[in-house]
Amino acid sequence: MNRRESSTNMIVSSQWNRRFKSSFIKPTILAFITSTLIVFYIFSTLRLLNIHPHQTQLEIKTPLDISSSNLRIVVQEIQKYNKPIKDDETLTLLLPNSTVLPLPEPFPISKPELQVGSRDQKFVKNKDVFHDKDLFQEEYKEMNRTLKIYVYPHKKNDPFANVLLPVDYEPAGNYASESYFKKALYKSHFITNDPKEADLFYLPFSIASLRNDKRVGVGGIQDFVKNYVFEISEKYPYWNRSGGADHFYVACHSIGRTAMEKAIHVKLNAIQVVCSSSYFLSGYVAHKDASIPQIWPRKGVHVHSKNGPSKRQKLAFFAGAMNSRVRENLVQVWRNDSEIIVHRGRMKTSYSEALQGSKYCIHAKGFEINTARIGDALYYGCVPVILADHYDLPYTDILNWESFSVIVSSLDIPILKKILEEIEYDRYAELQKNVMQVQKHFQWNSFPKDFDAFHMVMYELWTRRSHLRQIY
Repeated sequence: MNRRESSTNMIVSSQWNRRFKSSFIKPTILAFITSTLIVFYIFSTLRLLNIHPHQTQLEIKTPLDISSSNLRIVVQEIQKYNKPIKDDETLTLLLPNSTVLPLPEPFPISKPELQVGSRDQKFVKNKDVFHDKDLFQEEYKEMNRTLKIYVYPHKKNDPFANVLLPVDYEPAGNYASESYFKKALYKSHFITNDPKEADLFYLPFSIASLRNDKRVGVGGIQDFVKNYVFEISEKYPYWNRSGGADHFYVACHSIGRTAMEKAIHVKLNAIQVVCSSSYFLSGYVAHKDASIPQIWPRKGVHVHSKNGPSKRQKLAFFAGAMNSRVRENLVQVWRNDSEIIVHRGRMKTSYSEALQGSKYCIHAKGFEINTARIGDALYYGCVPVILADHYDLPYTDILNWESFSVIVSSLDIPILKKILEEIEYDRYAELQKNVMQVQKHFQWNSFPKDFDAFHMVMYELWTRRSHLRQIY
């Protein structure tokens, strides 16, 4: 290597070293400055808030611009080792002027009631059938007075009058709730012919009737709903102005779960009042949609005297088709038990007598999460046992289901007997008494009565109405 080449290499090496030092030093300096600022910020913050881990007091050094504030602050004890407060200790707050202010006494609690033990306090579950009876009754009166529903009009000579108008006979069968609601609504004072004063708009198609109509059937329901909504959106301005958010339909048949697949805006925006109210499924949105009870209509008054708590000899009862894993598991586990009576399919003996002779009647989900068994149990004064995970139970924001039913996870089927046997007699008697109180809320009537199933569903709709009435 000659001198020229050596000199050139030295120059290149010197330039590379300078570039390396420059690229290394600048980030290092920036990192050092940033770290210094962070440490300074943490130190300053710790000086403002100085916590003593072994004292039940908190010392706060406030900034100068607010040091004159005369505030009474409630502070919870912050301790490093989660040391419990002793009975004779007082939690205090030290203000900058070293004045010690005792914390105020806790606010008295009236609801729920308190059970005071030796040193602890435990909440007692609400025993009333309502979450808040006074509030419900007050709002129920307001609903009865103000709620207005506009029904899209159809004539008796309409080709699909059988689907869109109320039936002219007494509804029957598993899906009667759908028809009962429509008949009751058309007779009620909630109907308005002036859409300007309407709170909600009713889409009157019947899913059960569409299923049984040979022109439509199961395969044509989705197209029918899509076309119906398109027609009313073209003819009237009400759907388009809200995207259907102030509209609702009622369906009890299980096929209703897929009826909106070609009218997805109905499923997402409108209020779905349905029996198959499972919040595990994407098609149902709790609090937007509402759960309606599936009730098999029965004539006559509810049973009262024949089925008191002391006259029910069997612990629990179930009968039904094996159309779900929950039911199969239930029957498999308890088929040979003498106190939990389970049947595959229809019974040869009286179904009603089995309901009246059992303390608990099991509602086990089938193909859908809902069945008429809850209504059956309540009608015969039997305490329902809910074996249906993710079931948004009817009137769940009104009624306190834990006061008149037993809700059990399907995973606990093997210990079901233990769960029921551990319920003391006094507690069972209270549950059964509350069952008799809620019976009227699960009853459809030819002519609607206060607080019956129709009025309870109307209240659910009232709570879901828009608070901003459209002006047009």
